[in-house]
Amino acid sequence: MVVAASVVVAVGAATGMLSAFDDGGGTDEARPPEVTRSPGLPSLPVVPPSPSPSPSLSPSVTRSASPSPSPAGEKASPRPTPARTEKQPRTAAASTRLYRHPRSQILDWVRAHPDDPRRPVIESRIADHPAAVWFADFTPATITSRVRAVTSGGAAQGRVPVVVPYAIPDRDCGGHSQGGAPDLDAYDDWIDRFAAGLGSGEVVVILEPDSVAQAECLSAGERADRFASLARAGRVLKDANPRARVYYDAGHSGWHAPAKQAGWLKQAGAASAGSSDGVFSNVSNFHTTADEVAYDRAVLDALGGPPGLGAVIDTSRNGNGAPPDGEWCDPAGRKVGRTPTLSTGLGRIDAYLWVKLPGESDGCKGSPGTFTPSYAYDLAR
Repeated sequence: MVVAASVVVAVGAATGMLSAFDDGGGTDEARPPEVTRSPGLPSLPVVPPSPSPSPSLSPSVTRSASPSPSPAGEKASPRPTPARTEKQPRTAAASTRLYRHPRSQILDWVRAHPDDPRRPVIESRIADHPAAVWFADFTPATITSRVRAVTSGGAAQGRVPVVVPYAIPDRDCGGHSQGGAPDLDAYDDWIDRFAAGLGSGEVVVILEPDSVAQAECLSAGERADRFASLARAGRVLKDANPRARVYYDAGHSGWHAPAKQAGWLKQAGAASAGSSDGVFSNVSNFHTTADEVAYDRAVLDALGGPPGLGAVIDTSRNGNGAPPDGEWCDPAGRKVGRTPTLSTGLGRIDAYLWVKLPGESDGCKGSPGTFTPSYAYDLAR
């Protein structure tokens, strides 16, 4: 099977990740795994301020559509050798306070089910935590205003939002999360518009889950073009907002060997201070934090670049590690992982984030990309 990328799904139903809305009601949302093409997603109901995350599936998983994510197939690839475990904290430019977006399927459910016996656990262990906001539909006309709504919301609270641009052409190699911009010229324009909404405050950008780790499905020429576009994207995002921290796709510890992944990342601009702050891994996947820390450090060692490059890890569903059988679709026995934070205390590990929203189905315990309370409860209890 193919190594699953971040199995993120941009589904046409309610999306699993956070979505950003504008007053006009259009959607530029992300969702989890399934869907065969990027259908127009319906707008989620407007929710009063309250946190809300955005998820996606990734790595060791088979595929899904993104918003956190996207990949294809399952995985069967070399497992990187764990790197050293030194704990020298590195200076982080971002504050330790993450922004909780006020709109998400889980918050809608919590508000609509005050008497459900599962509500206290789901609310306190999932809904109360900040998560990423995905932008997975290719809607150039509204992308700037939607991104601005999220970044300005974070700035107003003095908190750091996490946003996920997910519109690279041929994303997920035609799998469940397929969709995105029609071509790279259109994508470049979309990224320009995305960048225009970043504002001037601190913001973390998870740039295109699976775009690098899953690039093997492309021809050499297509891969080079994609990587050039990603390198440009990083420069555009950081030029638009120097306080933006941009991270590139490193896949996960159960996928490509660190040296191979680093080689691709370098071509995509991840080793340049002008376009990158480092890498991200485990989006929508289940690998343990310890495995990801070792893997990310090995990737960074192989990548080279400025000494300040770091890594962020998706800990949304890795509390019990990856299933031994490699199951990726709503596998049983998984638990939420470490609480999202921008202060990990570990050298070169900048943050633990919830890129995928726990409780949004991959398509087995519920419709792809939709919040499934029974699944959320199992993950949280």
